[in-house]
Amino acid sequence: MQRFDGLWKSKRSNVIECFDCQRKQEVSGAATSTICPSCSAHIDLSDYKITTSFSRSIRTRGDVHVTTKGDLSSSSVRCRRAIIEGRLRGNLDSAGTIVINTSGKIPGRLSASEIVVEKRAEVQFFRRVRVSNMEIRGRMSGEIVADGLVTIRKNGVLEGTVAAKSINVEKGGVFSGQLIIGKGHLQQAELLPSETAALSKELSIGLAPPLPAT
Repeated sequence: MQRFDGLWKSKRSNVIECFDCQRKQEVSGAATSTICPSCSAHIDLSDYKITTSFSRSIRTRGDVHVTTKGDLSSSSVRCRRAIIEGRLRGNLDSAGTIVINTSGKIPGRLSASEIVVEKRAEVQFFRRVRVSNMEIRGRMSGEIVADGLVTIRKNGVLEGTVAAKSINVEKGGVFSGQLIIGKGHLQQAELLPSETAALSKELSIGLAPPLPAT
């Protein structure tokens, strides 16, 4: 594991939030750590590049990059943004975007503002993916709970269960599974057959027009 700079173009300053008390503050883009002015908690701002096997927990307002030879099995990783090109076996929580550019099984739990499954990726999620918006350019299977939009791009393939505010399947994209529209805010325990029978159905879609929220 190595720390690194420049995964994304750095800004002169960033607004970061304390993990403990949620107090926001502005810090220099070059800073690697800071102290919360409200609760005095230490806040890691470092970027992490995982190039080998790594199992320690990470809690940073910086970025995490798992390279093609990296193997991240930490039980808990919290970060600003992440790129996954190697193995991910632990849980990952990102305040921003997670880019998936690998193939294989992902047993950990993912949550993020946005998740992008790249064109060459072919992944299977064993646990529910919680996200605001999701974009699928490659192939994936699993369960998605989205507060916003799930987009399947041309040649993208999604198999599984989707509960979202809306879904957009471009021409050439394919969705096969159970679809629950307009219920992205529901927790899994609330997705009962009696409540979703009128909204759920088995679909195999290759159409461009989005399905609006109800």
